[in-house]
Amino acid sequence: MRVPFAGEICGFRIHGQNVPFEAVVLDKSTGEGVIRAKDKLDCELQKEHTFTIQAYDCGEGPDGSNMKKSHKATVHIQVNDVNEYSPVFKEKSYKATVIEGKKYDSILKVEAVDADCSFQFSQICSYEIVTPDVPFTIDKDGNIKNTEKLNYSKEHLYKLTLTAYDCGKNRASEDVLVKINIKPTCKPSWQGFNKRIEYEPGTGSLALFPSMHLETCEEPITSIQASIMLETNHIGKGCDRDTYSEKSLHKLCGASAGTVELLPAPGNSANWTVGLPTDNGHDSDQVFEFNGTQAIKVPEGVVSTTLKEPFTISVWMRHGPGGREKETILCNSDKTEMNRHHYSLYVHNCRLVLLLRQEPTESENYKPAEFHWKLDQVCDKEWHHYVLNIEFPAVTLFVDGATFEPFLVTEDYPLHASKIETQLTIGGCWQGGSARMTQYFRGNLAGLMIRSGKLENKKVIDCLYTCKEGLDVQLPEEVASAVKVEFNPNQSSLSLEGDDIESFEKVMQHISYLNSRQFPTPGIRHLRVSTTVKCFNEETCISVPDSEGYVMVLQPEEPKISLSGIDHFARGAAEFESTEGVTLFPELRIVSTITREVELDSKISKTVVSEEIMHNLDTCEVTVVGDELNGDHESLEVDLAQIQQRALEMSSSNVGMVITGVNTMVNYEQVLHLIRYRNWHTEALFDRKFKLVCSELNGRYISNEFKVEVNVIHTANPMDHANNAMVQPQFINQVQFFFHPKYQMLICVHPLFTVVPSAATVVIVVCVSFLVFMIILGVFRIRAAHQHTMRDQENGKENEMDWDDSALTITVNPMEHSSEEEGDEEEEESEDGEEEDDITSAESDSSEDEGGEQEDQQGSTRQQQLEWDDSTY
Repeated sequence: MRVPFAGEICGFRIHGQNVPFEAVVLDKSTGEGVIRAKDKLDCELQKEHTFTIQAYDCGEGPDGSNMKKSHKATVHIQVNDVNEYSPVFKEKSYKATVIEGKKYDSILKVEAVDADCSFQFSQICSYEIVTPDVPFTIDKDGNIKNTEKLNYSKEHLYKLTLTAYDCGKNRASEDVLVKINIKPTCKPSWQGFNKRIEYEPGTGSLALFPSMHLETCEEPITSIQASIMLETNHIGKGCDRDTYSEKSLHKLCGASAGTVELLPAPGNSANWTVGLPTDNGHDSDQVFEFNGTQAIKVPEGVVSTTLKEPFTISVWMRHGPGGREKETILCNSDKTEMNRHHYSLYVHNCRLVLLLRQEPTESENYKPAEFHWKLDQVCDKEWHHYVLNIEFPAVTLFVDGATFEPFLVTEDYPLHASKIETQLTIGGCWQGGSARMTQYFRGNLAGLMIRSGKLENKKVIDCLYTCKEGLDVQLPEEVASAVKVEFNPNQSSLSLEGDDIESFEKVMQHISYLNSRQFPTPGIRHLRVSTTVKCFNEETCISVPDSEGYVMVLQPEEPKISLSGIDHFARGAAEFESTEGVTLFPELRIVSTITREVELDSKISKTVVSEEIMHNLDTCEVTVVGDELNGDHESLEVDLAQIQQRALEMSSSNVGMVITGVNTMVNYEQVLHLIRYRNWHTEALFDRKFKLVCSELNGRYISNEFKVEVNVIHTANPMDHANNAMVQPQFINQVQFFFHPKYQMLICVHPLFTVVPSAATVVIVVCVSFLVFMIILGVFRIRAAHQHTMRDQENGKENEMDWDDSALTITVNPMEHSSEEEGDEEEEESEDGEEEDDITSAESDSSEDEGGEQEDQQGSTRQQQLEWDDSTY
């Protein structure tokens, strides 16, 4: 063992707990040593270490028990940092809201941290906006501000991506998202209002403002008023109404009989309006234009020249700006010699004037003669409905359902007695003395009616005026008493008033648009909401601008009206000449369908036809095709009692018959089944053609043209066969020969009565003999005739045959062309002796003696379809 020399340092001792260092002697003689870490040091865990250290010598003795220790020295060790961490943002994302039009010093502040322990590496030296071209900037402390005033209309929301750097140039490990909402400058207004609202016909009511609320900018308010207006002046006569004729509407609204339509749609039965320009559309009933140069005369007999009091005049009118001259709507004046006006309705300087001169009486006192109403409606260029109830001396005017009393009534003497007839005119007044029209009207008129003997009641007037479309509201129970709601008469506008915003908004959200027409007029209905708000001082504290939008009524699925039935048949001449005549449409069927397009997928659509729909018709017109009816020997007739029972009307002329009135398709079918054609001079008649067309909504939807052709079967005189003389009268049976136009053959028919065998044998011999004769005759004519064009095998339609066996006669179809055919003969006889029908194909031409003249007269190549009369079978 080596004995150490005195003065040597043998080791060091470190005092402290969990000191991650150790001291090692490098040179005992000099006492030099080193302190080293036992493990890796982490500045982020502990960047400084402090402990004490002591040195000791080698001591004396073998076990060093006599070693000496130095004093304790304190050691401070600082751990140098390495930039091993990147900045991290404290929040995953940031958001802020700013108001447009302002520049902010700081919108919001973002902050990132770094886990490094040293000041250099743990400090965030800068932030950066990564998103390019945004009007924002950020400083080194993380404050974001805008570089320009923001505009809500340009951008509602900005999304920015930010990053951060520490002082050691390390970038943040993850960027952060910043959302900045731009709020418009607070302006009181209705929010959640859709400008375009689509309405599908037939879907009932549609909520107009389901998400609407009022922005008041936190102003304390005490009351709120709003008016909602649906603008439909551009549609028809001011809104969507039923487009039936005015006369039909009067019936639908409950007006009793006695109403005369003075401006009917032009037609066969009413042609005095033919020359007037119209609106050329079917979105309303017929609208007539008067340009200041046109007027029409109403024919005599349409309305009584002297109106029976009380009476009513009603009209739809759209008049332009007021003029200085009188403009006549309706005038009844002297037809010749003088210019006296018996009664008239005219416009003068935006006034509506009714002139009503009393007829001659014993007393020659002054009486009310002119009634004046000064009205804005007369000259506002809009449609208005006028009804005058006249019960002399009282006259009441209704304009759009509202009552107006005359502001001026002037008096005049009754007219002097005369025998001069009067002339009723529309759009001008007839001057009998100079035989010319004066005081022409400028504007549009429709539905001009006179009802004599009874006044229109308010219910009927409201019905005539009320729109089929309008605004509606179903108030929730909890707000029904909090908000006051009022409608105008035609429900095109409503007003609301309340003091609680929440309740007011709920009512607004329940306002809806409703169109009850089955086929509404498509197009735009403008919508406007006007609002007034008051604050505690009862003054208007904030201004709420009007909100404007529109309801788009989509195109309705249009109906297709189809007429079908038997379109070609024949009857015996006797039926045409009978008092009953021939029924034209015995099996007529009226059907209406709707065609829809169904999307099978996003690119393919398929057109399908829905099931039948039921709706009303208002007109069916039967027209003669070809020559007009000759009143001397032919007519169209129908049971008037059946028509009146169904509240329909009928008018006829030499060109046909018109049935009018709003009614179901079933009722129209039943009435059309009753129409009969009579002709009591059928010698030269072989066929007649007719056409039927039905329509609804005053011609808006029109059916197909259903054409019917009826043929006349002429019957030859009865013929007595010589063999019949051999048969006893009690056994004579009726035998007939018919020529069937479809099969081109003669048919021998014998009714199967119970007879003795000898009589049956005689009948059979008669039939066979005649048929053989016809066959021989046909072969002879075929050989003798020139070659003819073969008959078209598909010509003609199959018809029913009814047998007439009233006498032993031969009924031959009068042929309208010459044709030769060969046929096959077939004879059958039953074993028990009873006869069967003998059918033989024979020559189609009638004999020269019977048919030659008729062929020349007809000159037709058409084959007729026959239906045989079995009334005496």
